[in-house]
Amino acid sequence: MSGETYENVWDALADTEQEAANLKARSTLLYEIRKAIQRWDFPQEDAAKRLGLTRPHTNNLLRSKLAKFSLDALLNIANIAAPAHLDIEEIRVKEAA
Repeated sequence: MSGETYENVWDALADTEQEAANLKARSTLLYEIRKAIQRWDFPQEDAAKRLGLTRPHTNNLLRSKLAKFSLDALLNIANIAAPAHLDIEEIRVKEAA
């Protein structure tokens, strides 16, 4: 076991900084979409129809199956989920240390 420490789990799991950044963005977006869908309190079938997804794909979303969704796909889903008060306001970028 190495003695390395990481800022977050994605930095530890990813092979590159770019992959870690993508995982962080996707996981944050998936989490927020999932919370919005849960607030709807709809059966999965109805939530799937509202999102324009299949029920199995909606199930993957609700079970946080991150590998099943690209960042682009999650952004598209978030825009569809807007009636649940989910707006993407900004993506912050900063210089690396």
